[in-house]
Amino acid sequence: MPYMTKHLVSFFAVFAFLAGCATAPPNPGESIRGDYNHTKKYLSWLVDREMAQNEITGISIALVDDQKVIWQQGFGYADLENKVLATPETVYRAGSIAKVFTAAAAMQLAEQGKLDIDQPLASALPEFSIQSRFPNADPITPRNIMCHHSGLPSNFLQGLFVREPDRFESVVAKIRDEYQTFPPNYVFSYSNLGMALLGAAVQKVSNEPFDTYMARRFFQPMGMTQSSFVPRPIAKAYDRNKEIEVFSLRDMPAANLLSNVVDLSQFMKMQFADGKSGENQILSASSASEMVRIQNKNFPMTFGQYVGLGWMMSGIDVPGGGTVASHGGSLPDSHSMMAILPEHKLGVVVLSNSSSSHVAVSKIAAEALRLMLDAKTGIRQDAMPPARAAERPPTADELREFNGNFDTMVGLARISTKDGQIDAEAAGHQFRLVPHEDGLFTIKYRLFGMMAVRVGAFEDIRLSMANVDGRKIIVGRIGAESLIFGEKLKPTTIPERFWKNLGHYEIVGKIDGPTPDKLLLREDNGLLVGEAHFPEVPDLLLRIAFHAVSDNEVVTAGLGTGRGDTLGLIGAGDDAMLGFSGVQLRKKLN
Repeated sequence: MPYMTKHLVSFFAVFAFLAGCATAPPNPGESIRGDYNHTKKYLSWLVDREMAQNEITGISIALVDDQKVIWQQGFGYADLENKVLATPETVYRAGSIAKVFTAAAAMQLAEQGKLDIDQPLASALPEFSIQSRFPNADPITPRNIMCHHSGLPSNFLQGLFVREPDRFESVVAKIRDEYQTFPPNYVFSYSNLGMALLGAAVQKVSNEPFDTYMARRFFQPMGMTQSSFVPRPIAKAYDRNKEIEVFSLRDMPAANLLSNVVDLSQFMKMQFADGKSGENQILSASSASEMVRIQNKNFPMTFGQYVGLGWMMSGIDVPGGGTVASHGGSLPDSHSMMAILPEHKLGVVVLSNSSSSHVAVSKIAAEALRLMLDAKTGIRQDAMPPARAAERPPTADELREFNGNFDTMVGLARISTKDGQIDAEAAGHQFRLVPHEDGLFTIKYRLFGMMAVRVGAFEDIRLSMANVDGRKIIVGRIGAESLIFGEKLKPTTIPERFWKNLGHYEIVGKIDGPTPDKLLLREDNGLLVGEAHFPEVPDLLLRIAFHAVSDNEVVTAGLGTGRGDTLGLIGAGDDAMLGFSGVQLRKKLN
């Protein structure tokens, strides 16, 4: 999950008030090149602070300088009830760090002449097909899958989180009647489905099961003895120190990596050694380099959100460090972050077994890289936040531009400017957009709908308006990450059949994992809107707008991850149902 998204999600879980922790270790009088003692002391303090503030049960961390692991440490517990300590050897669910490995496998097979990453995916996976509303679009390729510009749906929800998932390759047949969400190479849209399909291609062209291939060609030659894609006992999972159930994820190549910080250090060392691990050449030097090369600089909807192949190339900022390559993992029960400075051959990996660690692992990783760079170069690069420009009243143009309905990262937002202020209601909460002299906007949470206050990560977000391809887009920036924060929605006609089928719905059949307990399809200010309430987050009401594409189909409005998916009507009259991403919804009778 992108760094900014983690910040936004965290807001609805808990208000980030700072707790009183021990004072941070002071900086040494001068930096001594190659001396990591202060780095270790400070990070130990930071991890302890983050664990206390966020009720995190267990964290493990490792730091790598080129071919040396300079520090590895566990904090807290792998098993709280039985007092099993977290150690560097503790195996966690590393989540979407798996995508870096799947991309590496594709590059390895490309070197062998078995996979062309710039040819249609169907060339390597003939059984793959998906419907498209973009007749002139380029084909989907392994390359644009690896950089999340394939235009594939973010997920195929049917069977995604279950206790006993189907094999991931089963999704290939299930999506044939689904639709692409965007044309390829248009907009960043993070796709677990895409990585599952790429894993199926790896499996197809290698002629062996995906997990077997990864073990034989990566884990074994790199000495990653505790890593696998096969389910086995790992650290228990917790939500604020209370044990929670762990669900399996069907899309193994996207997010089912099990590993520890010892093993993942080996992967970073391989990246720093031009693809070599010990005496084994895992990747060619050119493949290793290509994976950390920015792929999307010239795409129309970039906005500074850069990606490599498998790696994210923005989101973490280290002054003086050059481009940071990273990838996090966010599952309902655990979070992780692996990040490297390719120019300086420095890397960090942070793994956690707690649902409340989503922001902490990114914060720890970013600070680790900054401190390591100071220690390696002997030059202190103090990260001073830029001074915030003074607030000012909105202009008449700004009031006009912002007034209306917007699809945003937290769902449908209604923005009103009737009182000369820019006030927004989203996800059941109220906010105010405050303009500054530099042309950027900040967000203030409106407590009880009245007083505006600065809370948590929202105060660090900077917003601006852009016009691209006739679309009015709100661009969000936090640190080094920029991405589409929202899009102004144009009025649309609600098809008659959908008018007749407004009301409350329930999911047909049992679904494991996080599941909404209330689903409503309604009209709101001329928009067709779906509302979902999740019992796990009682203060959050997710609202998504739809745009019609036919009499029987509408798509989720807006740009980016989770948008463009199709909601279709199945059947007619009292027997009509809704279909969304393979999941059927039946209208409730009362």
